[in-house]
Amino acid sequence: MRKPLRHLKANDPVLAAIIERIGTLTPAYREPTFESLARAIVYQQLSGKVARVIYGRMESAAGGNVTPDAILALSEEQMRACGLSRQKLSYIRDLAGKTLSGEVKFEVLPAMSDEEVIEHLTRVKGIGIWSAQMFLMFALRRPNVMPVGDLGIRSAIQKAYRKRKLPNPKEILKLARNWRPYCTLACYYLWRSLEIED
Repeated sequence: MRKPLRHLKANDPVLAAIIERIGTLTPAYREPTFESLARAIVYQQLSGKVARVIYGRMESAAGGNVTPDAILALSEEQMRACGLSRQKLSYIRDLAGKTLSGEVKFEVLPAMSDEEVIEHLTRVKGIGIWSAQMFLMFALRRPNVMPVGDLGIRSAIQKAYRKRKLPNPKEILKLARNWRPYCTLACYYLWRSLEIED
């Protein structure tokens, strides 16, 4: 962790200030499994607090273990009762079906490149680039992922770099040149910076 932090601090004074204020971060990693990707679907476009409640209900409904079989054993009504939208429950069920059929193979993902993982996972209905990137960051622990479409990242950059508007993907990639090959760690600090009051 020391080398990546030194790199980020040396290459970006704004990020250096954020790192100084926050200190050492320990990201909440997950295993690269079906459960992690199902969780990412639940968390799409929701605040962390709301998503945690919905996910907790779904986990309970699935008997405490979110597996493809447990998900497909639930009725759509049971999943709706957890707080899932029809759209999201259809995505999670599609993921469960494709995992059981072998179309999605979690065991091969660690050996794939970032681009191959994104291609493999986006076959599932409702898994877009953002969800695949979250999986790369939090489950596969890839060091150089830059989710330019993430609202939290865009908001954090707008706030920290005092931009009038939310930055677009091109602006973010330009800024992220200074962070490579540790964009993932930069993102963890940007997300956390939103929780800090000025």
